[in-house]
Amino acid sequence: MTNTYLPRSLARFVTSASRQFPVLMLTGPRQVGKTTLLKALCEPTGAGGTDGTDGTDGTNNGRMPPRAYVTLDNPMLLALAREEPALFLQRFPPPVLIDEIQYAPGLLPLIKERVDADGGRGLYWLTGSQPFHLMQNVSESLAGRVAVMHLQGLSLGESQGRGAATVPFLPGRAPAGMVAPPVSEGTARRDALAWVFGHIWRGSFPALHGGEAPDRDLFYASYLQTYLQRDVRDLAQVGDLTVFTRFLRSAAARTAQLLNLADMARDVGVAPNTAKHWLSVLQASGLVWLMEPYHTNLSKRLVKTPKLYFLDTGLAAYLTEWSSPATLEAGALSGAIFETWVVGEMLKSWWHNGKEAPFYYYRDKDKKEIDVLIVRDGRVHPVEIKKTAQPGRDAVRHFPVLAHLGLEVGPGATICLVPERLPLTPQVEAIPAWQVA
Repeated sequence: MTNTYLPRSLARFVTSASRQFPVLMLTGPRQVGKTTLLKALCEPTGAGGTDGTDGTDGTNNGRMPPRAYVTLDNPMLLALAREEPALFLQRFPPPVLIDEIQYAPGLLPLIKERVDADGGRGLYWLTGSQPFHLMQNVSESLAGRVAVMHLQGLSLGESQGRGAATVPFLPGRAPAGMVAPPVSEGTARRDALAWVFGHIWRGSFPALHGGEAPDRDLFYASYLQTYLQRDVRDLAQVGDLTVFTRFLRSAAARTAQLLNLADMARDVGVAPNTAKHWLSVLQASGLVWLMEPYHTNLSKRLVKTPKLYFLDTGLAAYLTEWSSPATLEAGALSGAIFETWVVGEMLKSWWHNGKEAPFYYYRDKDKKEIDVLIVRDGRVHPVEIKKTAQPGRDAVRHFPVLAHLGLEVGPGATICLVPERLPLTPQVEAIPAWQVA
């Protein structure tokens, strides 16, 4: 099976960080393209830009040098890394890309010694698919020496081949580059909805985009088996995989909802502490993300429970057994998974541009709720997400509550299915969901 390499927005930030730090760590779930991205950056043509440039200054002069590649998925190499870490690093000197570093965290202190002695930049590139304990080890061993970046599946822009043009989403900011509409001009709302839910149902794993893509259900069945057997059982030390799978399905069914661990534990039949541990496993492996509520010291009436988001909508749809985009769109999960997809696109627009995502949600005890608050440069930008092509002012009726909290409110948005951007109020714009990136 062959797949065409799709430019990733993060490429230019990888090259930039590698020129500043001796070690670069790229984390993210399995099969989102971490190794593919880093290998592509070491090829003669580079992969930082769509034109063969390195993506930093528009020339080829600063291209990343070739480097050795070694994967700890190889049992013999893994044994060497664990049993003779000094010999392993001697056998694979920098510049080197070490894949799946979480299997041999004992390498990290020795890498620290090597980079301190060498004093160079871009010496070690590391990837970690399931960093359950990895990040603590990295923080302790490589503090001040490592740039940590996070990669998720393809954003919509990346899947369309325009990853190099994306910018962090912010209401009031125009999208970078030309955004291709999902359907031709004049087509019906139903066609746009079907197009969007086709992307939602398929998901964001690169293997499912371009080239000879595998059967979608077969891919997710294989992915789930690999995740459970190699990461959950081996790294997270979860004994009963059947019960854990039920917990995973429960999380997928609750995407875009307030987190209720007690209910999840009760539904699955495990103790609350077990549910808490298993949720941390899903967070660490990059499958779920918790959006924290926004609150200030001036207001104690805000709900403090986080919202749960399942980051790959295709995997969520597979786990909750929706057999097609049409059944998913017509089903009970429709609105929640549309919100999940939009939030995921917003997150990728920040993470894949090398930035933390300053996202929160607002909900008070009077049940006034705003889906997302983006806090940037001392201003808060409110965002509502609606599965509609005809948003009204009612969609933003809770935005004025922010003024009572003493916050400076910037431009806001309702992200929905409108065919093109249009103003709802002087400060709020309706934005097509496919223009988030």
